[in-house]
Amino acid sequence: MSQASNLPAWDAPAPHVTAVDVTSAHIDLMQHVNNVHYLQWLENVAWDHSVALGMRPQDYTRLGQGMVVRRHELDYVAPALAGDRVLLATWIVGLDRLSLHRRYQFVRASDGATLFRGATHFVCVDIAGGRVRRMPPEFAEVYSRGLTAWPAA
Repeated sequence: MSQASNLPAWDAPAPHVTAVDVTSAHIDLMQHVNNVHYLQWLENVAWDHSVALGMRPQDYTRLGQGMVVRRHELDYVAPALAGDRVLLATWIVGLDRLSLHRRYQFVRASDGATLFRGATHFVCVDIAGGRVRRMPPEFAEVYSRGLTAWPAA
């Protein structure tokens, strides 16, 4: 954590953050959070961010289009353990006519240690047929509000 502000050292400025408390239900045989929960947390924080920007699941239904995962990249840096409070951060790093690119960083609240980093490439599809479609203007307008500059490698 940053000494001056007592905040985690996020990979991006002002990410969208929610928190989850790790319970015994999250723990697997290896005594840490099972990877399936990380996938659920990706979805949860992404939806929470989308809703905060103004795009709700019912908007997908109304428009007949939605964003689906094309690819995930998942990097498990350190284990999350029972009793940990984990801060789930996300931000949008890319947006074009068909795609949205989102990054994630999960941090243990108690010490600011990064536990996980990830990236998701979403594509816009027609809900009825599942075919890739150009993003509706409403998607582009709403999701562009969450677009964050991502440092070059």
